[in-house]
Amino acid sequence: MHAIVIREPGGPEVLTWEEAPDPRPAPGEVVIDVAASAVNRADLLQRQGFYNPPPGASPHPGLECSGVIAEVGSDVEGFKAGDEVCALLAGGGYAERVAVPWQQVMPVPEGVSLTDAAALPEVASTVWSNVFMLARLRRAETLLVHGGASGIGTMAIQLAKAFGSRVIVTAGSDEKLARCLELGADEGVNYRTEDFSDKVRADVILDIIGGKYLANNIKALNTGGRLVVIGLQGGTKGELNLGALLAKRAAVHGTTLRARPVDEKGVIVRGVVENVWPLVAAGAIRPVVHSTVPMAEAARAHQVLESGEHFGKILLVR
Repeated sequence: MHAIVIREPGGPEVLTWEEAPDPRPAPGEVVIDVAASAVNRADLLQRQGFYNPPPGASPHPGLECSGVIAEVGSDVEGFKAGDEVCALLAGGGYAERVAVPWQQVMPVPEGVSLTDAAALPEVASTVWSNVFMLARLRRAETLLVHGGASGIGTMAIQLAKAFGSRVIVTAGSDEKLARCLELGADEGVNYRTEDFSDKVRADVILDIIGGKYLANNIKALNTGGRLVVIGLQGGTKGELNLGALLAKRAAVHGTTLRARPVDEKGVIVRGVVENVWPLVAAGAIRPVVHSTVPMAEAARAHQVLESGEHFGKILLVR
C-alpha cells in the first residue's frame, strides 16, 4: 500500500507519499480500505515532531477515516468485510489501508456519503466526550466554543443546539462568525477586536487555546461552570486565580483523546453512535467540509489548515 510518511520533523514539504507495509488485523482489529481521512491540528504537531503517536500506533498521521472493511481479525464483534464504516484512530489515516480496534469503528451515518463520513469521527467523539460526558452540558445552559469555525467548533455548535443549549462562539473574522451563526450559533465574538470575557457568561467552555485564555475563561464562567481545555494553541501555562474559581464553585478539566485506552474510546464511540448519529440521520447535524484534497497531496492540505482560512474540515481523499 501507499501512505504518507514523515521522515523527519519539518514543514508540510516533509510529507511524502510512499510505499509502506500493508497492515494486518491483530485480534480484535479490522483493516479498512480507506476512502478518505481528515486533517486535524494534531497532525500538524506530529509532522513538526511535537506529538508522537502512542505506543503501538501507526507511525503515519491521521486520526480518523472512512472506508470499507477489507479484513476482520479474530474476536471482532458486529462488523464484517464489506461494511462501510468510519473510525476513530490513534494514527494511520493518511494511508490506503489502516488497522483499527473494532471498538473504535462506527457505521457510516444514514444520509452521509462515504467520503464525507471521514469528517465526523474525531470531532463527534471530541465534542460528545468533553461537552456532554465530562462537562454535562444541559438543556438551556450556555456553551462557549473557542474556534467556532474549526471542525470541532462546527460540530459543537450543531450538537449543542440539537440538545437545546445556547451557543456562543469566538472566531477571527466577521465572515467566519456569520457562517457560525448560519450554522446555529446564537452569538459570536471576534477575538481580534473584542475581549470575550467582557461580554460572555457561559456554563460550559470548550477551549482549544489553553494558557493564554485561562484567566479570561474563568472570568467568563457562570457559577457552577465547567471549563474543558482540549488544546494548547495559546501556550501551556497561564495564571489561575483560585479564589475566583472557588467563588464560582467552578471546575477546570484538561483532556486528550488520542492516547486513551481502547476501552475508553469504545465507550465514547458507542455514545456517539447512540446519541449523535440519529441527529445526523435526521438532518439536525451535518459534516461541514471546507475542501477535499488528494491524499498524496497532504502537504497542500496542511498548508490550508495552517493558514487559518478554512471553515470546517479538510478531507484527504483517495
